[in-house]
Amino acid sequence: MTYLTLAHLEKSFGQNHVVKDFNLTVEKGEFISLLGPSGCGKTTVLRMIAGFEAPSSGAITIEGQDVTGLRTSARNIGMMFQAYALFPNLTVAENVGFGLKVGGVAKAERAARVTEILEMIGLPELGGRYPFQLSGGQQQRVALARALAPRPRVLLLDEPLSALDAKVRVALRNEIRSIQQELGITTIFVTHDQEEALSVSDRIVVMNAGVADQVGTPFEIYNRPATRFAAGFVGTLNLIAAKVIDPKTGTVALAGMNLQVQGTAQRAAGSDVTLALRPEGLRLGRGDGEGAVFRANVASVQFMGSTIRIEVMAAGQKLTLDTFNRADQPPPRPGDEVEISLSGNNAIVLD
Repeated sequence: MTYLTLAHLEKSFGQNHVVKDFNLTVEKGEFISLLGPSGCGKTTVLRMIAGFEAPSSGAITIEGQDVTGLRTSARNIGMMFQAYALFPNLTVAENVGFGLKVGGVAKAERAARVTEILEMIGLPELGGRYPFQLSGGQQQRVALARALAPRPRVLLLDEPLSALDAKVRVALRNEIRSIQQELGITTIFVTHDQEEALSVSDRIVVMNAGVADQVGTPFEIYNRPATRFAAGFVGTLNLIAAKVIDPKTGTVALAGMNLQVQGTAQRAAGSDVTLALRPEGLRLGRGDGEGAVFRANVASVQFMGSTIRIEVMAAGQKLTLDTFNRADQPPPRPGDEVEISLSGNNAIVLD
């Protein structure tokens, strides 16, 4: 049964139409990421769910209850902000228990819940400290604990990791996901970082100019983008011009070669299309079976540990491919002439 429903949400600020006919259904316990560039409307959607912004039109329903007109305090929503927003004059324990105190929870019960939640976030010994005595990662853990302490129906995360350094960010996002799964709490996570969204989400909403461009699992969003924007925004993409030869068999021509691909059935013979390929969809050397093979010149090589990113010039354009690092096989060097191959199974056909 659908737990959270956003139906035809619209939001305008004067003449600026920020969110346009936004629709989403979320199951209980799902982790949904709103992913998109700055200004696409993702934070505005989050603020409407929280009750900080009133929709210009549309409805928000939680557990079958229409909360569109309810004030924030009546929605039982947990919110975690980009800026930690901790009360500097309160201790960690007092910050975590603040919502419980406001909600009239008895002192003994409040203390037990604070102890429980501090254990959950791995900071049981820091209840007596003040925010200024904590690192950025610890402060954000406390902010998470404060959001979770009142047992909210929905947890909202507004780019909570963007102020942290890379190593702490990765550790904390994994911790957030682990706690979310342990509690089974329905969560909406706003981010502009595609790696974050791909790594922790059950589903991703790719947003563009106020519109939900595509909704799908991380696997679907990355491997089968539905629009050119989704294809270009999520991950690195190679775009190769091609022409449809036979729509029925999926034959296209590119750089003087024919290739069998999927997705041409609705296109006319002779029509121009673009083949989109992820860097891992290209292969250094000749591939197994049928495919297209290009002669290429290596432009640059980036050693990235477990993978190596290679940029080549082929068929008159720059292409990017990723290959696994092998200790017994050094990568090519800039200026080397190589062969690269691609399989039609890895190609996405765009108009």
